[in-house]
Amino acid sequence: MNYYNEIKTQILNNEITKKVKDYSKNKSDLATYYNVGKLLSKAGKHYGEGIIKEYSEKLTKELNKKYSVTTLKYMRLFYEFGKSQPVADQLTWSHYIELLPLKNKEKINYYVDIVIKNNLSKRELRERIKNKEYERLDENTKLRLINEEKLEVQDTIKNPIIISNKYNYEVVSEKVLQKLILEDIPPFLKELGNSFCFISNEYKIKIGSNYNYIDLLLYNYEFNCFVVIELKVTELKKEHIGQIEVYINYIDKNLRKPMQDKTIGIILCKKDNKFIMEYCSDERIKIREYELL
Repeated sequence: MNYYNEIKTQILNNEITKKVKDYSKNKSDLATYYNVGKLLSKAGKHYGEGIIKEYSEKLTKELNKKYSVTTLKYMRLFYEFGKSQPVADQLTWSHYIELLPLKNKEKINYYVDIVIKNNLSKRELRERIKNKEYERLDENTKLRLINEEKLEVQDTIKNPIIISNKYNYEVVSEKVLQKLILEDIPPFLKELGNSFCFISNEYKIKIGSNYNYIDLLLYNYEFNCFVVIELKVTELKKEHIGQIEVYINYIDKNLRKPMQDKTIGIILCKKDNKFIMEYCSDERIKIREYELL
């Protein structure tokens, strides 16, 4: 078999398809690069790794368009990835260029899923990868994703949560931390996961004759529940647990409707304390660290 001629034919046919049927450009690209990757894989087994460089030079010269060694290697990687699972044609080739170097199949599948769900551009995807979003998921969450199990509201909350310190504060109080979050609320909500909506900051509640203020009150429309967030610039302390538990119970008693799920609470702290959490039996309370960048 003449692998080079077949590769050249695949590429030329793709160029013709893209000119004639604009709507099918992306699907044609992905199918072509998968087939080219398959041929490159077979050619490499017959002629060795150096054949990619040879094909790169010939294609660039004969088609008057650059096909670098790196590009052809990406096509081969794309084929290897696509052998074990269907290729998502909602993603563009540019998306896959960002994903293929990750190599880990579970990690790639996570990002494929969030690109589809959130309609992410290539630039937005690159930013999520750069911020190590997958690595900051809980190990139990990763296992649920692999097993395709239903996720709970807390599963997609990253740890640590990245907060932009755009003013380069050296000393950060709870008020300053809240200010940084509020001035850049969309990225903060994305750090928590999907479907979070902002309701209010310093949400006032009355307990007995005293007023208290919840740092952040959110709502998750996918899981149909309120979310109470308390900000702490210290290590987690036992009194933080008692405080947020009172706030959660207040929201459940006074705001939550019968058709809504129970409120959850997130304590965002500088450092977790696993020993305290050993003795916290309230599963509604979740602890996450934050990191300023």
